[in-house]
Amino acid sequence: MADLFLLSPAQMGKIEPFFPKSHGIARVDDRRVISGIIYVLKHGLQWKDAPRDYGPHKTLYNCFRRWTELDVSDRIQQLGSKRRAARHADDRCDAPESSPHCFEPYKRGILPRHMGRTKGGLNTKLHAVCDGEGRPIAMCLTAGQVSDHIGAKILYPALPDGTSATMIADKGYDSDEYRAALKSKGIAFCIPPRKGRKAPASFCKTQYNQRHRIENMFGLLKDWRRIATRYDRRADVFMAAITIAAIVTWWFQ
Repeated sequence: MADLFLLSPAQMGKIEPFFPKSHGIARVDDRRVISGIIYVLKHGLQWKDAPRDYGPHKTLYNCFRRWTELDVSDRIQQLGSKRRAARHADDRCDAPESSPHCFEPYKRGILPRHMGRTKGGLNTKLHAVCDGEGRPIAMCLTAGQVSDHIGAKILYPALPDGTSATMIADKGYDSDEYRAALKSKGIAFCIPPRKGRKAPASFCKTQYNQRHRIENMFGLLKDWRRIATRYDRRADVFMAAITIAAIVTWWFQ
């Protein structure tokens, strides 16, 4: 176990309050189980190939699925985003983007899988907004062929009202409707115009260079093998894996 990844007591203390309390028979060591789940997601293993030091692979998988249905990882991520937003309310620089690749317990087959046909085959697209330090504050999934504008509309309610934030986005988000929506929330924007636009809007090229933060964020997420390649059929399970990767990568720092 010494050579394997294991959450520190301080890291475990941050997330432990979000997990359901055990009733009756005491649960196995949550710290060991969560560390095993993270190890599987990071290295892209099948659950049956998880190192035995983490415990039975069925325990890891069942806990991951059960906590997904209880929305545990999403609640942790939301709290982390709110705390970061409170600390950086004056210097945030939001950047929406999408990358090919909220939830309540439900019966099997009710929610869509968010798989769509693209030039590269069946695919899923992850839409995200990050802050000025490149940390995700809102994410959602759509089918691969869904446009960036649809993802922007889904994430729009998560954007803050009346802040000094600036939305930096690529030309895929250039539309009068989206600019007006941002303006109604008091959010400034830096979006280059699409080619052939009759009345192209101006933008600051120096400020637009900060958009590399969202690209770096996606790069860090894709270091996790089960995210770079979608292993899970269920969209909520795949989204839970993405959220856990975000928590480990940014919230534990």
